[in-house]
Amino acid sequence: MKNKFHWGVFVLLILLVSCSGEKSTETKTESVVLKPYPAFNADSAYAFVQKQVDFGPRVPGTPGHAATKVWMVETLKKYGWTVQVQDFKAQTYDDLTWDLSNVIASINPQATKRILLAAHWDTRRMADKDTQRIDEPIDGANDGASGVAVLLEIARSISSQPLSSEVGIDLIFFDGEDDGEPEYASSRDNSKIWWCHGSQFWSKNKHLPNYSAYYGILVDLVGGKNARFYREGYSRKFASGILSKIWDNASLLGHGSYFIQQDVPEILDDHVFVNEWAGIPMIDIIDFSPDLGFSSYHHTHQDAMDGIDARSLKVVGATVLATIYQE
Repeated sequence: MKNKFHWGVFVLLILLVSCSGEKSTETKTESVVLKPYPAFNADSAYAFVQKQVDFGPRVPGTPGHAATKVWMVETLKKYGWTVQVQDFKAQTYDDLTWDLSNVIASINPQATKRILLAAHWDTRRMADKDTQRIDEPIDGANDGASGVAVLLEIARSISSQPLSSEVGIDLIFFDGEDDGEPEYASSRDNSKIWWCHGSQFWSKNKHLPNYSAYYGILVDLVGGKNARFYREGYSRKFASGILSKIWDNASLLGHGSYFIQQDVPEILDDHVFVNEWAGIPMIDIIDFSPDLGFSSYHHTHQDAMDGIDARSLKVVGATVLATIYQE
């Protein structure tokens, strides 16, 4: 699978200077150039989504969950990344104790300027927004697998075209994000946050004691058909600079119809704990509409492969790749 290379994106900004009298109108041009970055292969990313779904629901404690962890670690090592697994335990809202694992991969470990990319790799153990098979786990093709697929394809792309030695990338695949009490619960225990277990644990127990990053990008629900990405509230609050950079780069790349310059409310996702507890400014690229909220497939059995669009994966992956190669 050969990887084509983008030799920059040139955008001409036309400035018209009008002069009075007999002088003619002059035109001045200046160009905004994105540094070269490797192409993002949408077909490869789509295959990564399919591979995860083929393992079955990745609910902690299940064979699908165990097999997916092994595959992720092997895949990342194959692409030349240094990988470590951060095992921990977490209590669920219904008094279970789960054995969970954050998978962490790094490239250019010697670089002091680091960029953190994250996704969650587990899936929900119930379809509480569905009307059928409510107590059965979902495939999580978009909610889980799409973000993992984008990061794995970014890892593969970087291995084919090395970054500057001054910049290092860390990928964190958070576990236990998609738990929490069901929507239909008659009495919800709000004494603590019962989801985002992986990011809560890592933010208080970093894989390196003094670890920090220049900025972070979380990708979640990024592969759906007709996906649209708005400027999420916590991202605006904690990481407005990288938020603007990502949305501006998306526009330069011709993806402005996906990355919408409009605000949506705060979403309690993994990036909140990375921001508040780990002190790393991180944004959330997530499909959440200001009018409809999450898409109709969210936490239902419709979150399956037939709802995945390779174009959505590519738009997100290419925008993130282009951004990190500007550093």
